[in-house]
Amino acid sequence: MPLPTVILPGYLESAIAYRQLEQLLQQSGFPAVIVPLRRRDWLPTLGGRPVTPILWKLDRTVKQILQQYNATEINLIGHSAGGWISRIYMGEKPYLARGEVKPSLWKAHSLIATLVTLGTPHISQERWTRWNLDFVTNNYPGAFYKNVRYVCVAGKTIFGQRRRGSWLAYSSYQLTCGKGNTWGDGITPIEAAHLEGAENLVIEGVRHSPRNPGIWYGSPEPLKAWIEYLV
Repeated sequence: MPLPTVILPGYLESAIAYRQLEQLLQQSGFPAVIVPLRRRDWLPTLGGRPVTPILWKLDRTVKQILQQYNATEINLIGHSAGGWISRIYMGEKPYLARGEVKPSLWKAHSLIATLVTLGTPHISQERWTRWNLDFVTNNYPGAFYKNVRYVCVAGKTIFGQRRRGSWLAYSSYQLTCGKGNTWGDGITPIEAAHLEGAENLVIEGVRHSPRNPGIWYGSPEPLKAWIEYLV
């Protein structure tokens, strides 16, 4: 039986946006569950504050699905910010972010067989996310844990330019990697979505968010490109 799979939503997203992905995974034989986040659960993390509330909800979900399926490992899918939050969750360094009184620590890498990140900005120049991402990059560079299979999926859909239709992409790419004139999924540039040592994929035509019109990483066709890594 395939390992159970946990889906961690992206920044300011709720679980409901990932229902189709959850159902597609289940139909393909993968027991799947979404971390039950609501949009308001992200409010304490605004302005670069600690993502600890999200990490605790992720931990509860992982422990529940391990018990439910009597499993020792899971697959973890992190969309957008969910990808780098998952890397904090796997880590062995105390996570003491600004405003926290005591550090938190999960050491969950031994529970994760495969980490799939979808459109995750693994680097950022944006000041509100810089602290958290620097924490990840400095403590767990690249595909850090050798017992975990890292699969980083990027989208090649919009080339960032200073003109109508691609201005948002240009601005987002520049905030992320310092360069606007590059390819990405409309929010995350390809070079920020990949990690050294990971199995890095590029899918053409996918948009960043499940709320975008058209297809995104979890739509039926793009899913075929990365679902095999969950086996």
